[in-house]
Amino acid sequence: MAASPAFFFFFVLFFFFLLGLLEEAAGSSLGVNYGLLGDNLPQPAAAVPLLRSIGASRVKIYDADPAILQAFAGTGFELVVGLADECVVRVSDPSQARAWVRTNIAPFVPRTKISAITVGNEVLTGNKSDVIRCLVPAMEAVHAALTEAGLDGQIRVTTPHSLAVLGASFPPSSGAFRKDLVQPMCQVIAFLRRTGAPLLVNAYPYFAYEDEPREVTLEYALFEKDDGVVDAGTGMTYKNMLHAQVDAVYAAVDRAVGRGNGLEVQVSETGWPSKGDPTEPGATVENARKYNVNLARLVGKNRGTPLRPDVALHVYVFALFNENLKPGPTSERNYGLFKPDGSPVYDLGIKSSSSNVTPPSGGNGTSSSGGGGSGGPTGWSNNNPEGIYQFSSSAVAAAVGGARWLLLLICGGVAFPL
Repeated sequence: MAASPAFFFFFVLFFFFLLGLLEEAAGSSLGVNYGLLGDNLPQPAAAVPLLRSIGASRVKIYDADPAILQAFAGTGFELVVGLADECVVRVSDPSQARAWVRTNIAPFVPRTKISAITVGNEVLTGNKSDVIRCLVPAMEAVHAALTEAGLDGQIRVTTPHSLAVLGASFPPSSGAFRKDLVQPMCQVIAFLRRTGAPLLVNAYPYFAYEDEPREVTLEYALFEKDDGVVDAGTGMTYKNMLHAQVDAVYAAVDRAVGRGNGLEVQVSETGWPSKGDPTEPGATVENARKYNVNLARLVGKNRGTPLRPDVALHVYVFALFNENLKPGPTSERNYGLFKPDGSPVYDLGIKSSSSNVTPPSGGNGTSSSGGGGSGGPTGWSNNNPEGIYQFSSSAVAAAVGGARWLLLLICGGVAFPL
């Protein structure tokens, strides 16, 4: 018996509802920063199964390394590609921006799914005046080059900021940009609003705890404070430092350009070191494990912050590997989820079928802030008493593919471009 028009109509509605749920599930998983400041790191292809093993679907890299872009071709991972600080001045010239996009981006899409380009990293709080001056012109030029190449609809242009752009951050409702950075931040925000790109911040509760352990409790920094901290300005309760940091940025944006601006704040870097110097007592394996497992649970709920509860918080964990060439204190070289041989630094509730990865590539990447088997359960869901599960990109792709075939069957063999 042929299906009635009403049945067909409601089935199509249900199908797209299901598709939306799947896409939302894919969007709720954590991203991971993949830096290359190490001389003992594996080949880029080894990163793919490690990322799959923790249920990641987004990856952020610090330059347009062709080996990485090629390694992620056809994998379904969504990449954010960095344009290094030393290139910012050059690509502020539109002709140079076109050449950069033509060489570093266009040859790899669509097989490599690139969703954004980050121009520089924490530029406004750096000490290079020429780079600061050229930041927004470079963003404009790269965006224009993407538009000319027909890629602006799928690739956004933005830039990550340190929380040092804030002159005030506590309580969150008092958030405000530093007086000397209000003008350049407003220029960046105007560009992001016009192009629909998110505002990126590198937010580390670890630094807040390290700097003021008497004011910032370890429980608050590690998402384990039950009662929370009340913001007297709004009456809102904050149960973790990360939410407070993000909402301080939202408040600063509102104070600078007015409320209702619609700009989304995303966390481009956050993490916790598993090892530190004697002067870094909070940098331990157990604290790093707690931070990242609790962070995964928080993000897995697909909710926002107290100030923006309806805007799901997107987060990129720093970092995939321990990077032995990073300068600074011992903690800087110990943010990785994995050791260079592919073994987990600590228990993330996953099962790795092997700790052997491809031999080191002699990585010489430009990470500036800042393989293993894929068997076993996906993601950190085993360590998840609240039953919050993440969907890997491959699982979503399989589900969408099955739904497409089901729709094709019911519609009598009529193909729909999904």
